[in-house]
Amino acid sequence: MIKIEQLKFGYSKRKILFNHLNAEMSIGKVYGLLGHNGAGKTTMLKLIAGLLFPWSGKYSVLDFIPKERNPYFLQEIFYVPEEFDFPSITIEKFIKLYSVFYPEYSKDIMNEILADFELDTDEKLNTLSFGQKKKFLLAFAVATNCKILLLDEPTNGLDIPSKSKFRKIIARSINDNRSFIISTHQVRDLDNILDSVIIIENGEVIFDKTTDEIQNKLVFRKVKYLDDDLEVLYADKELGGYNIVSRNVNSEETKIDLEMLYNAINANKELVNNAFN
Repeated sequence: MIKIEQLKFGYSKRKILFNHLNAEMSIGKVYGLLGHNGAGKTTMLKLIAGLLFPWSGKYSVLDFIPKERNPYFLQEIFYVPEEFDFPSITIEKFIKLYSVFYPEYSKDIMNEILADFELDTDEKLNTLSFGQKKKFLLAFAVATNCKILLLDEPTNGLDIPSKSKFRKIIARSINDNRSFIISTHQVRDLDNILDSVIIIENGEVIFDKTTDEIQNKLVFRKVKYLDDDLEVLYADKELGGYNIVSRNVNSEETKIDLEMLYNAINANKELVNNAFN
């Protein structure tokens, strides 16, 4: 369980990012964390991981206070940053050095994902391409079997086949004892794997719903003409008609379009949120 209450944080007195951040996340789910550049997605992940310390407010992760950096907390959380560097050692050496810090680390899972990503343990990490490095770090993160995985832009640098493999790896790795929190701009890369969507803007959570709630209350589709009967919340004109987000008045079930949802929230968060009341 992650619980954040009235958290305040900034990088300086003139640059306060969060004034009263509130959020709650449970174990056993895949969360999509969305927001524009500078909204605070990466900062939020670092606060959860205990890499940054809040100025005030209450927060706990797995009943630990992250800033205390308790060893039992650190062995249950893994943060994959958007940018990183590796030492001049082989994949095999890295695994040997760092896997010991994670009691639930699985060699079998690691080998399975390395095979999926076509990575050899004899390869030196610093000589790999950025995409290959990202695949290795994602593989190691999943293999730790930590209860909470924080992934910041995990699909950046991955080619199309690798993005598909990434989704399959997440889908088969989630269970009732662990959660994935994925911050991304590549919303289409998260299709079909999210349980909840959280959007942050101007230092606060402006949308927090499960995918079941979204499908129950909203419809995503393309129409030729806009009609008042559709109860359109957001429309995006394109060749041949409109992509729309509308109220789900007829108990329809449509595939969630994360990009359209995000645009709808940005355009009129009150109107969209009112659809859930």
